[in-house]
Amino acid sequence: MSDPLVRRMRPYERTIFGEMSGLASRLGAVNLGQGFPDTGGPPQVRKVAQRAIAEGRGDQYPPAHGDPDLRAAIVEHQRRFYGLPVDDDGVVVTTGASEAIAAAILALVEPGEQVMVLDPYFDLYAATIALAGAERIAVPLTAETLRPDVAAMQRALTSGTRMLLLNSPHNPTGVVFTGAELAELARFAVANDLLVLADEAYEHLWFDDNTHVPIATLPGMWERTVTVGSGGKSFSFTGWKVGWASGPADLIAAVRVVRQHLSYVSGGPFQPAIAAGLRLPDAYFDGFRADLAGKRDRLCEGLSALGMRVIAPQGTYFATTDVRPLGFTDGDQFCHRMPHEAGVVAIPLSALSDHPQVSAPFVRWAFCKREEVLDEALRRLRGWLG
Repeated sequence: MSDPLVRRMRPYERTIFGEMSGLASRLGAVNLGQGFPDTGGPPQVRKVAQRAIAEGRGDQYPPAHGDPDLRAAIVEHQRRFYGLPVDDDGVVVTTGASEAIAAAILALVEPGEQVMVLDPYFDLYAATIALAGAERIAVPLTAETLRPDVAAMQRALTSGTRMLLLNSPHNPTGVVFTGAELAELARFAVANDLLVLADEAYEHLWFDDNTHVPIATLPGMWERTVTVGSGGKSFSFTGWKVGWASGPADLIAAVRVVRQHLSYVSGGPFQPAIAAGLRLPDAYFDGFRADLAGKRDRLCEGLSALGMRVIAPQGTYFATTDVRPLGFTDGDQFCHRMPHEAGVVAIPLSALSDHPQVSAPFVRWAFCKREEVLDEALRRLRGWLG
């Protein structure tokens, strides 16, 4: 029997994250590939979930569009941090940010229309665009500095382009779009009447003065933008899978229609816990960033000392390195040798790209790990590269 999987999904049968995490498990390698923290989130948030379980709250289906208190907390959060005019009709709770992204594409893009993404991109984007029967237009970031290239985006645009999918702070590169870049991207979207799907899962993970600014706050953008958030990324509870989409009521109404036919609902006892997390004082978010900034510096300094060119992350918990100074021209080859020869796992950006001529030499490293884990990875790499 021929392959029963539909043709449009065959390229996505395997993911680089599953492959490399499998290698790490099988070989006992230090896993700096998949982006999940190896420490728990805030205990006061966990206690809310524990209490909800103990009291039987959340045992049954929560309301279809999310627990009312969590929806209210999302509204408060978007107004508190960004001044966005979100109301209850403009929020839907999802099974992680991934479902929010999938539901938005399926709800707002017709088969045959095009979704523009910046390359390299999170692999879910490509799979979901294919699932929707749409076409992906991947526009590479600038070759050496990995910044948005609006001139290249304009050249790639066609009359069939319906949506621009943006991600800042950006996974996998760790860049945060500047105010000037966001303004240029907003002008591009408005001038070409594009819907914008803003994946802001790492909104609270920015460093130094690289403040995250939602593109929905810019002129002409609120009415065309669906913004995605993640409780897993903001509170280090990735296994809880609580995310959301917010924006103008007409766009979110469309997302709600599709989302209810995906997982319907999930995460009953975790939804009130994430609501509590969103209401934590600024000190939590400041401390979260400071802790990760220290880990970023620890890993980046170590990788630089090994001879790699490090593109210092401005946000997320991923660092990008250029491995050409080590004598490698292919990050994929580097990443597939490293688990066997060094006992460390990372992710080649070429696996998340349609433009290997730009992405080939780059490797992504996750630093959301305990300091002793980062130190052990660097020790193993020194032994391999020494």
